[in-house]
Amino acid sequence: MARYLALAYGALNYLGFLAVFLYLVGFLGNFVVPRSVDHGPPAPVGLAVVIDVALVALFAVQHSVMARPAFKRLLTRVVPESIERSTYVLASNLVLVLLYWQWRPIPTSIWNLTMPAERAVLWGLFWIGWAIALASTFMISHVDLFGLRQVYLAWRSQPYSHVGFHARALYRVVRHPLMVGFVIAFWATPTMTAGHLLFAVAATCFILVAVQLEERDLVAALGEQYRQYRRQVPMLVPGGFRRTGAARIGPRPGT
Repeated sequence: MARYLALAYGALNYLGFLAVFLYLVGFLGNFVVPRSVDHGPPAPVGLAVVIDVALVALFAVQHSVMARPAFKRLLTRVVPESIERSTYVLASNLVLVLLYWQWRPIPTSIWNLTMPAERAVLWGLFWIGWAIALASTFMISHVDLFGLRQVYLAWRSQPYSHVGFHARALYRVVRHPLMVGFVIAFWATPTMTAGHLLFAVAATCFILVAVQLEERDLVAALGEQYRQYRRQVPMLVPGGFRRTGAARIGPRPGT
């Protein structure tokens, strides 16, 4: 029975992730969803800034702390190892739902492009950013990243093993294409309000810190293998690097 419960738990949290991810697209694009970065309960500017920064900071702390190996070891004393990743996904989903619910728009216009061609370019970049972010998860292991593989192996009564990290496709261009996709999507908008700018700045700052923490964990886990990969491929901005075959680097800690 426990195996089936773990499988159901993992599947439900993954479906929750899909809903939260799609809502985030609408949240930043200001379409379809009832509350977005520019549409929601009004608040005085000072209060809105405090609330919004606190919401992004809460997500940053949850997302980073729960990804660290030390916290994972603590968590698996409370929950089975097979649902550790799914629990991480659940916590991320809940924090994002709180952000969507409590976000306070700041409607002051920073820029508003009116030329159709300019707007088309920015909307194109917006969608490209989301496509890069989503595609990047499949270039490592989408099902492992979101806990599905762990609960599936538990359901099959098979021990969990790391899938390994292969520097393929976008991971041969930058080391963190997932984060690059998010940054593009956060900033690419033809109409930038102060609230949207606050979100973009705060989220980008979090990403810059998060990738440093992840790199530290990867070096600790993979040693010289990851140091060599780091010497060959830039972190976030594409640039010159020595081309090699798709290298198998080894297990990659979750982020």
